[in-house]
Amino acid sequence: MKTANTYTAFEGSSLLCQGDLADVVLKIKKHLGNAENSSILLFSDATGKTMDFNFHGTKQDILKRLEVYTSADESGAAVSGPGRPKLGVVSREVSLLPKHWEWLATQPGGASATLRLLVEEAQKKSLHTPSVKQLQERAYKVMTTLAGDLQGYEEALRALYKKDGKTFRAHIQAWPTDVKRYVNELTKAIFEEY
Repeated sequence: MKTANTYTAFEGSSLLCQGDLADVVLKIKKHLGNAENSSILLFSDATGKTMDFNFHGTKQDILKRLEVYTSADESGAAVSGPGRPKLGVVSREVSLLPKHWEWLATQPGGASATLRLLVEEAQKKSLHTPSVKQLQERAYKVMTTLAGDLQGYEEALRALYKKDGKTFRAHIQAWPTDVKRYVNELTKAIFEEY
């Protein structure tokens, strides 16, 4: 399962659709029709976080709302926003040791540009090789949302953090098929390493 920019939607314990954000959101909109209320959950496959999205309006309205999520250029920098308009800069405090500030002062472009480059490099690395901890946290978020009240949840969670795939799979065996399949996809890399 490619997870960097993919999303998964569930209605209750049934998988509704998977794919890139625009495709998933439009499929959800089509599925909802004119319904006001829905029990659809939209997950980021990369993080496991649920996303709130307003499905009211036309297809064009929805695509316009998607621009908030897709208005980044290839480097990941926001195209526009608060602060410096071209960079979407947001000012926050950073605490460093004096030796770090001294080193940053010697870098071309200054401290801010150097810190942005370092963060972007770290982001690229983490997208390609997320740590076991990141994979566990992603699975935890999804499991808590979709299966938090299912039998074996707590035992499966303990097995997840112990990296015990056999015990994990045994405790999720009775879960609804789509939930079990999705959780297995999200945890596959954790258990393959051990």
